Amino acid sequence: MAVNSAHHRLQRLSSPSRSVSALIHLAGILSFSASFRYLTLYPTPLSQNYGGSFQFLTIIGLASALATFSVGLLADLTLSPTLFAVKNRLSVCSAPLEVLVSILYWGLVAIDPSLVVPPEFALPFLPDFGFHAMPAIMLTIDLLLLSPPWTIRAYPAMALSLTIAFLYWAWVEYCFGKNGMYPYPIFELLNTWQRVILFTVSAALMTGSTMALKLVYGTLNGIEALKEEAKHPLKTE
Repeated sequence: MAVNSAHHRLQRLSSPSRSVSALIHLAGILSFSASFRYLTLYPTPLSQNYGGSFQFLTIIGLASALATFSVGLLADLTLSPTLFAVKNRLSVCSAPLEVLVSILYWGLVAIDPSLVVPPEFALPFLPDFGFHAMPAIMLTIDLLLLSPPWTIRAYPAMALSLTIAFLYWAWVEYCFGKNGMYPYPIFELLNTWQRVILFTVSAALMTGSTMALKLVYGTLNGIEALKEEAKHPLKTE
């Protein structure tokens, strides 16, 4: 039998593996694929514009989650340490991004749903949950149970988050130049400086999500060094 040399000693469950790990990754892929299928079954006028559904941070995050879990399943099926390492690197980006999507979406919906989706395009609960909660849940499960501890620290996480936030802003503005409208109604309500604040705060939330995930990982798996690093992210020692 093949020996799973990629199983990190601090992981809670064996991964890559053709058992539990493969089932979790397959379940995630089916969920994310169902969300993409929903987009094709129920298109909106905005999805027909330049950039299509990828004008939405939700869909960009969903694509990153699908890519992460697809590589994870391939690693499970082949027991490849290389693919497993690629999955873990993708997770460092996709997991905090999906946590950010969930925080922003459900937070704004609690304030006023029309800030993120026009009333005529409001989603039923199950598709809504699939788009805006399942990716964060599945990626968090993957991190906590099937992955080694993240080594990324606060400053690189902050740089990554800022890069993603402002690249997305540039993409949104480019699509606006083509379409004459923004994907999210809240963007219509903000001036340029308010958008700078919004995207900067979003980057800070994504960085905080990275540190929070590390803290939960350290707590669940009993790794004191990881817990301390997450609690004091700006320490350089």
